Amino acid sequence: MIVRMRLPALLSAALLSACASTSTFTSTWKDPNATPLEFERQKVVAAVLIKDESKRRAAEGKLAQQIAVRGAQGRSMYSMFPDATGNNEPALRAAMEAEGVKGVIVMRPINVDKKVTITETYQEPSYVSFWGGYYGQGFAMSYSSGPSEPSVRERTVVYVETLVYSLTQNKLVWGGQSKTVDPDNVAALIEELAAATTKALQKEKLIKK
Repeated sequence: MIVRMRLPALLSAALLSACASTSTFTSTWKDPNATPLEFERQKVVAAVLIKDESKRRAAEGKLAQQIAVRGAQGRSMYSMFPDATGNNEPALRAAMEAEGVKGVIVMRPINVDKKVTITETYQEPSYVSFWGGYYGQGFAMSYSSGPSEPSVRERTVVYVETLVYSLTQNKLVWGGQSKTVDPDNVAALIEELAAATTKALQKEKLIKK
């Protein structure tokens, strides 16, 4: 059974699992005319598009750290422009251009699935005969829970869109949709996606190894 959750509850309800997570890209895209990104030692902004302000700031801060670990100057969007929304593009663009930002890495949750698997444990029947055995007892035990309870397992699957923009060219260079199973928390999810994105960009020769 799959339960599709409403996205506003994404990072508050979906990232509470205690299980280990694994992130993989289910699909990717690369601009056929893209050239290697010159992000090393340059300012690159981390943008995480979720509506919850506190979680957005925490996620952008973590992504900015991961960008910095990989050789660029990671900056969170909220630190450059705290009031960033979809309606103030001119002001945000002016702020980034004034700071000399060369690129933006965007992460946007697009869906969350809660998968619940129920497994009934079937034990060997204790009545080998129908007459004088199962017939009478079968009616008496009908609809009972039986000797064992079903096994219930719940898994959370988070789908995130990751986009890499070159602001020097003002165009999308690379994009991918990832699938993460049972993320531990926001920080763990960002770390995994940053690592997976780095590998994908290296494979496409968009950044150095």
